[in-house]
Amino acid sequence: MLYELRTYTFHPGKIAQYLDIAKNIGRPARGQNYGVNCGYWTSEFGSLNQIWHLWQYESFAERARLRDELSKNKDWTTQYVPNIRPLIQRQDIRLLNAVNGPNTPEKEGGFYELRMYRFNPGMAGPWAQRYKAIMPVREKYSKNVGLFTGEAPQPNEVLHMWNYDSVAQRAKARGDLFKDPEWLDFIAKGAGAIVEMNNVMLLPTDYSPMK
Repeated sequence: MLYELRTYTFHPGKIAQYLDIAKNIGRPARGQNYGVNCGYWTSEFGSLNQIWHLWQYESFAERARLRDELSKNKDWTTQYVPNIRPLIQRQDIRLLNAVNGPNTPEKEGGFYELRMYRFNPGMAGPWAQRYKAIMPVREKYSKNVGLFTGEAPQPNEVLHMWNYDSVAQRAKARGDLFKDPEWLDFIAKGAGAIVEMNNVMLLPTDYSPMK
């Protein structure tokens, strides 16, 4: 299975217009017929004016086939694409391999945190497998939505997503996590592998499959 995480950055003040077009034209035109949408979010902290959306395909070849089919969809090509193109400043794509999930949260609401770690060459895959093994300990404090390794453009990357009811719940969960001896042992064993860490807080759109 192949996952594609698309990040669209918009000119300031244009994201509300995009959301309206996506809700009323883009999503009805595309549906789940050209790849399965797992989630659709707006950024809340960090880089603003962004949309993040996660798609699932059976393979890279199937992605290419479905995107070719999408290019023949008249509602998509004549109503959606021309209207959103002037709003977008840039587009970024990550192709990902799932190590865990995606898992829909047990209840709707709250926000999502996407954490993106870049590793020294050759260390991302083994670290992700160790993370998967320690997941029962990590999930005592909050539930994992997904754990992925990068395929392209950054192969030395691990992404993991979490869902929280509130900022206060996140703060408590992470505070308690870093008192857990099993977690601290996991962190110690991975010392030196991670080069860079970033995160983004995401709010689901009202048409996101994950709310």
